[in-house]
Amino acid sequence: MKELRKDLAPVSGFPEVRRVTVGEEAEAQRVDNWLLRQLKGVPKSHIYRILRSGEVRVNGKRVDATCRLQPGDEVRIPPVRVAAPDAARPVPGRDFTVVFEDEWLLVLDKPAGLAVHGGSGVSFGVIEQLRSSRPEARFLELAHRLDRETSGLLMVGKKRSSLTRLHDLMRDGGMEKRYLALVKGRWMNPVQHVRLALHKYLLENGERRVEVHPEGKPSHSIVRLVARWQNYSLLEVELKTGRTHQIRVHLSHLGFPLCGDDKYGDFALNKALQKEGLKRMFLHAARLVLPHPHSGENLELSAGLPEDLNSFVEHLDQTETRDYG
Repeated sequence: MKELRKDLAPVSGFPEVRRVTVGEEAEAQRVDNWLLRQLKGVPKSHIYRILRSGEVRVNGKRVDATCRLQPGDEVRIPPVRVAAPDAARPVPGRDFTVVFEDEWLLVLDKPAGLAVHGGSGVSFGVIEQLRSSRPEARFLELAHRLDRETSGLLMVGKKRSSLTRLHDLMRDGGMEKRYLALVKGRWMNPVQHVRLALHKYLLENGERRVEVHPEGKPSHSIVRLVARWQNYSLLEVELKTGRTHQIRVHLSHLGFPLCGDDKYGDFALNKALQKEGLKRMFLHAARLVLPHPHSGENLELSAGLPEDLNSFVEHLDQTETRDYG
């Protein structure tokens, strides 16, 4: 008698075919992404297998993974096995500082040290905790990302249509995003456009990195000087493109590494700064200007420096001479 495979137990599932009517929150969503939410715990490979085999039907017809759903569509979901509800620890809910919210859009002031979503060794992040604290919400999806150590404004779509609109605005340059960054060195230009192409690559251990490379993707940052001391500068960086690690790599390449940056920074300086009170990377998403994704009304949203970063600025004013700002 064969031994029961431990990786398949315990499991629960849907022993019968289900037919689910698509709600308004899933308008224009791809059926593969919709199924991933419906069948939590089922591997992606299995989702695509049941799509390819025709076991998933939309309004009685076979569809591929790129099919866009509409409210009122009926989706046939075949019997599947999913992880048991108690197989994973529940995600703790958390209340976040809300900067703006209506039925379409939610903008949070994300604290530093928290990933925006689970994965890569992180069991959960902002979006999972947000969903856990709001079980009645039918749709909550990240519109963009912030690095784990970056604090500040984070947008969450509350309807599929608003999420799509936010993506369009970011892709087409219809949104203004500004960050505050403290760097090593004396930045002299009041305003400077930085246009340096960025290329992503992987280290041997699989960790992602970004470098300035002529064959990379076009990247554009506008840097404005906010304050300057003997050895440091506080900068406002406006992103005209949204490449991975764009601010960190652009400034480091120019010889102005972000204070506390553990990937592209000055590592010896970072150790010294920790003793002076800066325990993390000094990068904060401070300002968003955009048309409302539904009404088109102009939104100007801001989040002040959190206490840890503001305290370090005060420390610099006490220990160094400020000569700008």
